[in-house]
Amino acid sequence: MRKLHPVKVGNLTLDGRKIYIQSMLNVPAEDIEGSIRQAVCLEKAGCEIIRASIPDMDAVRLIPAIKNRISIPLVADIHFDYKVALECAAAGVDKIRINPGNIGGIDRVKAVADCCRAKNIPIRIGVNSGSLEKELLAKYGHPCAEALVESALNHASLLEKCDFEDIVISIKSSDVKTMIEAYRLAAERTEYPLHLGVTEAGTERMGIIKSAVGIGSLLCDGIGETIRVSLTEDPVREIAAAKDILMAVGKGHGVRFVSCPTCGRTKIDLVRLAAQVENAVRDIPLDITVAVMGCAVNGPGEAREADIGIAGGDGCAVIFRKGELLRKVREEEVLGELLSEIDKLRREDKNCL
Repeated sequence: MRKLHPVKVGNLTLDGRKIYIQSMLNVPAEDIEGSIRQAVCLEKAGCEIIRASIPDMDAVRLIPAIKNRISIPLVADIHFDYKVALECAAAGVDKIRINPGNIGGIDRVKAVADCCRAKNIPIRIGVNSGSLEKELLAKYGHPCAEALVESALNHASLLEKCDFEDIVISIKSSDVKTMIEAYRLAAERTEYPLHLGVTEAGTERMGIIKSAVGIGSLLCDGIGETIRVSLTEDPVREIAAAKDILMAVGKGHGVRFVSCPTCGRTKIDLVRLAAQVENAVRDIPLDITVAVMGCAVNGPGEAREADIGIAGGDGCAVIFRKGELLRKVREEEVLGELLSEIDKLRREDKNCL
């Protein structure tokens, strides 16, 4: 397991025990009420850390306005003006995202580091392939993994010179392979927590695929303490995608859904049934596996291994619960019977608490 320097963000600790889901407001910074509404929606959807762009001094008023309405940590995204960082710290922000190399000389970096240290506010260094320093582009020729990591560690060294080590690092690229290589390299070279993401991943379809490959690969390697799925979409959709990625790699909590792709042996309307079951169980707070299978070849085995499962037959299905075959039901009864068995598990789970 990767050795890690734990960092506190508000009431959360980035220590590798839990992967935290992040997103970012995309409402114009001057729209205070719109920003608040979106932040509240994100928290309700399951976002655990929210980031807001603070482009100037006027936008600092977002910090107390949003923090008064949410209970999760708020991150201020700042570029160039170190005084904005100081004001955000004074306003009670939980984390600052900044690149120490683009806010001026070491005296300005020290001013931000000293202020954040006094208030126990961590700093996230955010390096993107699209904004890599000219010197590193000249050295490496393009934004490769080595260049991204060198940039991040250079920024970190500026903070370390100011005796500041509550640092989180992100090294994002829109190229999935570069992103994976960069984070793997960073995991070898630093003990700071890593915030994972594929930047400019695209619209929902390809954005989710790129993020699942990039973020999922790294999580399977044991790399990453927080994640953001970046989509050109309502950020609430990012939260659902992030949850699904965590579930897929065994890091999430909730119902794990299994269904077969169907074939010529399928004798029930499995496509419709699977969609209905998946939608019905999406928000059930149980750590269980539900399998919806179409025929008697792989179906009974998969259904038997699940906590609750069905294997389809000719206009009917058999229901399994924790390996036990319960009964055969008609196709039109399957959804209700399956949900009834899940509800029994839910009640038993509550009785165990």
